Amino acid sequence: MQKYLVLVLLFFLANGFSQSTRPYPTPNLVVGIVVDQMRYDYLMRYWNKYSEGGFKRLINKGLNCENTHFNYMPTYTGPGHASVYAGSSPSAHGIVSNDWFSREENKMVYCSEDADVSNVGGSAKAGSMSPKRLISSNISDELRLFSNGKSKVIGIALKDRGAIMPAGHAGNAAYWFDLKDTTGQWMSSTFYVKSLPAWANDFNKLKKADTYLSQVWNPLLPIETYTESTEDNTPYEGKYRGEEKPVFPHNLPLLRKTYNYPLIAATPFGNSITKDFALAALKGEQLGQDAYPDLLAVSFSSTDIVGHQFGTMAIEIEDVYLRLDRDLAEMFSYLDANIPNKNYVVFLTADHGATYNPNYLKDHRIPSGLWNPDALKDSLIYLCKQKWGEDLILTFENQQVYLDKNKMKRKNINEIEVKNQLTQYLLAQNGVENVFDAETFRTQEFTQGVISRIQNGFMPKRSGDLIVHFSPGWLDYAETGTSHGSPHSYDTHVPLLWYGKNIKAGTHTSHVNITDIAPTLSIMFNCSFPNACTGEPIEAVLQGVTKNK
Repeated sequence: MQKYLVLVLLFFLANGFSQSTRPYPTPNLVVGIVVDQMRYDYLMRYWNKYSEGGFKRLINKGLNCENTHFNYMPTYTGPGHASVYAGSSPSAHGIVSNDWFSREENKMVYCSEDADVSNVGGSAKAGSMSPKRLISSNISDELRLFSNGKSKVIGIALKDRGAIMPAGHAGNAAYWFDLKDTTGQWMSSTFYVKSLPAWANDFNKLKKADTYLSQVWNPLLPIETYTESTEDNTPYEGKYRGEEKPVFPHNLPLLRKTYNYPLIAATPFGNSITKDFALAALKGEQLGQDAYPDLLAVSFSSTDIVGHQFGTMAIEIEDVYLRLDRDLAEMFSYLDANIPNKNYVVFLTADHGATYNPNYLKDHRIPSGLWNPDALKDSLIYLCKQKWGEDLILTFENQQVYLDKNKMKRKNINEIEVKNQLTQYLLAQNGVENVFDAETFRTQEFTQGVISRIQNGFMPKRSGDLIVHFSPGWLDYAETGTSHGSPHSYDTHVPLLWYGKNIKAGTHTSHVNITDIAPTLSIMFNCSFPNACTGEPIEAVLQGVTKNK
């Protein structure tokens, strides 16, 4: 008997403790789903047309945190994905935008770029990517550390930043689609892997992008039933290059001659091929099949690209969500059939929302407007030259003015005077509600309202010197389509749905910050919080997870 006990102890020391020995039940697998540019109201607007197995399954049988918000500005894809998985805002994890001006490098930088790594699969120009600029850990890193590398973490998205920010520094791999060339491949970088695994190579050989792009995009349902959207041809919608009008059907084989493989991202089939690749990863990596919990982070990017082009009220965006609903149902069916005891948890959220097209709002007598960042930058440069005889503007990005402080020092120009003059000029512009000096955020702390969200997105080393706050409904974009980036509710209010083993069904109406997702997962995994985490665990999610000892 004593010999048997010794053998059992040695087994656990060598292989880790099984599910039954943990104080709290841990899922075999967590699937994190981020839907790029998903407004909360898309859940309800298209409700009657959703299938029973997709969004309805998550809401009817899971927990709907219906009052979930991003707590910072700017609300973009890079910081959105980083914040979901790091449990902190850009002020702490450092991804202050998709792109920002680096004073250290004296140039604009991209959130995922890394010249020290190269492509694995795909093209060279799409492959120099890593999480190097993410300065904190995230839940993926903490899970890998806690399990001593035995838990697997995989990030998947058409966009590299949508895969990399969730996979983090210690993830096994991040995979993205080559959107910068004509390879039509899923790829990674040498930061994560030396070569693509066999299952990924096999998937690329299927050339599914060719299959999807060989068809005409027609509505999934009879077009006359899309009553939740505007008519098919409106002045609020952008059109594909090569099309005369933004209307169905969209001839993808013809459009491909202009766009090639990147076209798939601007169609609902970009979501479908992402789902296909995620299912291949689940099978190829054997995720959720042993005692160590795994994490699969999937981001659906086409919702954002189609949304930018057609706006929030187009039949095209409704069709994208109806098709995504079917893709989600297929994923959930696979999980039911393949994860032991259905011991998995899914959460679904978004990286930001989107506003209605300003012209659409104007036609409904709702205040809104468009502003041009290039024109505004030029006017600031002109003002500086008139006042001080010098161009003192490095750039105007992310609603922020970056000043050339080195030039001001050399020319003995008073920085405070420059800021005051520029602030007064900016406040006189249509749509500008307020202007904040970076020093205000460096020396004071705000805990409520829009100003706290602006501060949460501010990082002294990476943010600008003046932060411009535009009024609700104002957008720095074209006359058609839509965008995002503000601290207003249409950009911050997003879905947060939880479903799976030990998740109690219901509705949670209390305020939730997007930064609360990662610490909730930390409790679920029994691991440490990400090291810059500022969020709090969501008790409603954990009620059934932590009570079963």
